[in-house]
Amino acid sequence: MKIIVTGGAGFIGSHIVDAYVKAGHRVVVIDNLATGFRRNVHSKAKFYKADIRDAKKIEEIFRKERPNVVNHHAAIAEVVKSLRDPLPTLEVNVTGTVNLLLASGRYRVKKFIFSSTGGAIYGEPKKIPADESTEPVPLSPYGLSKHLGELVIRFYAKVYGFNYLIFRYPNVYGPRQNPKGEAGVVAIFGGLMKSGKRPTIFGDGTKTRDYVYVEDIARANVLGLRKVKNDVLNLGWGKKVSDRQIFNTIAQQFHFKGRPIYAPYRKGEVYQIAITNARAKKTLGWTPKVKFEEGVKRTIETL
Repeated sequence: MKIIVTGGAGFIGSHIVDAYVKAGHRVVVIDNLATGFRRNVHSKAKFYKADIRDAKKIEEIFRKERPNVVNHHAAIAEVVKSLRDPLPTLEVNVTGTVNLLLASGRYRVKKFIFSSTGGAIYGEPKKIPADESTEPVPLSPYGLSKHLGELVIRFYAKVYGFNYLIFRYPNVYGPRQNPKGEAGVVAIFGGLMKSGKRPTIFGDGTKTRDYVYVEDIARANVLGLRKVKNDVLNLGWGKKVSDRQIFNTIAQQFHFKGRPIYAPYRKGEVYQIAITNARAKKTLGWTPKVKFEEGVKRTIETL
């Protein structure tokens, strides 16, 4: 089948493109290269440099390519940036998503796959790991934008009659993650330690996230092409990993002897979160396979 992958030059999106090409699909990548890199795009994928906020350009691409599936990963995915200046995040993550949905409806796309967030959408849930029935209570405009993205997908899928699959991601890590961005603590810590520099931990080191290796996420996106329709699935381990654990694991790999720098907690960031995979296991046949220590080792070997 022919698949458009937005954000396909980025970290997660490029791994999904690779997996789709390997599975024998024809892949078209749309990316404005704001945070992605042209070198990440598979040589067998067709590439368009375009911004999803540009409705006219998106229309042109869909009219020319006529995709069967849209896999939507293009986004501004930075919590602190969204707090400081929310409008770009809302414009890309909501208006950009609507542009894709309108084009999907006009050109009879069969399925729309969306990368949402399990790390930012649930806020501070009382029960951890959070499952898909947990009420979304985002703490940042970024989390809000992903929740709104989910709502407009459900709306337009019903209007146009196509299927959707929404994945709520944990913290994803692995090769090609940008060590200079706001998100991506494994790449950030690893890049600094490799240079002999001390990473900064925001808080006291007890803040936790659920970490899943990028190849496991890409595998879910391949399974999702043919399985499951009109559903929301968490893709977590269901395990909390603290900032201090991440620091210690990476330091051990690099034989780094320095101590972290501690800074105040950042507003809008969730303190404790992990998300389930029970529904994904039941409906998609998916569970993560790469354990954290092994995934960290694979990641830092590429830095």
